[in-house]
Formats: sequence, C-alpha cells, structure tokens
Amino acid sequence: MRAYAIGDIHGQLEKLRRAHVLIEADRAEMDDDSAPVVHVGDLCDRGPDTRGVLDFLIAGQAAGEPWVVLRGNHDRMMAYFLELPPRRDPCLRAELDWLHPRLGGLETLASYGVDISAGRDPEALHRDALARMPQAHRDFLASLPVSYRRGEAFFCHAGIRPGIALDAQAEDDLLWIRREFHDSAADHGALVVHGHTPVDAVTHYGNRVNIDTGAGHGKALSAVVVEGRAVYLLTDRGRVAVRP
Repeated sequence: MRAYAIGDIHGQLEKLRRAHVLIEADRAEMDDDSAPVVHVGDLCDRGPDTRGVLDFLIAGQAAGEPWVVLRGNHDRMMAYFLELPPRRDPCLRAELDWLHPRLGGLETLASYGVDISAGRDPEALHRDALARMPQAHRDFLASLPVSYRRGEAFFCHAGIRPGIALDAQAEDDLLWIRREFHDSAADHGALVVHGHTPVDAVTHYGNRVNIDTGAGHGKALSAVVVEGRAVYLLTDRGRVAVRP
C-alpha cells in the first residue's frame, strides 16, 4: 500500500517539479508506477506561480497520472474569493481576509496577470480575477477532495479532530485544525499525514507525520513515501527513514 505525498506547495512550481523528479526516481527504483502521489493542499498563495502549479496538476491528472490533489485552507480561501459574490472563509480571524498581505492571495492574483497595485479596491481585484482566471482552474479548486485514505495512512491538509471517526471528520477541521490535533497522543486508527503548520524538517510524531517544511516561506518542499506506517523522505541520495 505504498503512497507518495508532497507537502504544502504555495505557488512554488519549480519546487513541485523537483519533488516529482524525486518521486519518479523512487518509482523507477521500486519498479512501481501505480502508487498514488498525494498533494496535501495549499497549492496556492505566497509563492510566485500559483497559476503554473494549477496548470501542472490539472495537466498531470488529465494525462492519467495517479495524482490525488487535496484541498487546503488556502485553496478554499481562493475558491471562496472567486464566487459571486466573493465569500470570506469563516475560519479566518476577524481581522484577516484572503487579500491580507500575510496570506499571499495578492501573489496568487499577480500570477494570473491581475494588477495588484496599492490602493486597488477588492471589488476591482475580484472583477479582474474572474476575467483572467481560466474556468478550468476555478472548477478544479471547487472539486478538490478534503481527505484520502490508503491502507494505514490517512492524508489531509491540517489534521483531524481526535475522537471522531476518520470518515466523519468536518471539513473545517481537516483544513484548519492545529492545537487539538497536535496535542493529541491518541492512536487515530491510521497514520495521519498532513501539512498546514510549517516545521523545519519532515517530522514523525508516532500517530501523525507533518510534511509541510515551509515552501510558502522560501524553504523546502518535501516529498515522502509512505509504506504502511513507515515513512521515508525522498532526497537526491535516495530514501532517508523518518522515525518517530
């Protein structure tokens, strides 16, 4: 039940391509071209090329690649902004919205050629975004699943709410949870593979594995392979075991 997984991408197309190169090298070593590649969400924002990331993922799936692309909280914020009228994610703190400089939505708009000059009002940005973003991208964002199960691994963006069955998790938790999940030492019934909260290196906590290594903040984009509950970081030198 092998599966590959890639952490939060955040508009970093070249890092995403490199992660797939590492996966293809491991596939060749294992003589396995069927294991899925799970992208754990946050495809967009902060990095320079959200448009290129979505083009890459859409094209790969259309070509028949066994790629699973999950929704992250940033992907939901982007999708909500593109609705008519635009919608603010209710899980955001009251003082924030997707266009706040901390969140990276402006960089995403710029990747589509939207003028993000200072002083432009949100209505103008929304109008230009709808004019410039391909419908295929909007449809893709709207259709992303929020979790994926394979064998002993459960993949999602942020984590799960402890004590709730994996198939009964709420989307808000799968996309946004932090403290309650991070603080739990419970066996969740599967190894939860997630991102959302950047760490310095892929970290195995026994019941969960965090694979967000900060690509959205100029750091690495990590790719791993999961076999049962064993996890290996993929590097130029091959697999490196990630132990609890």
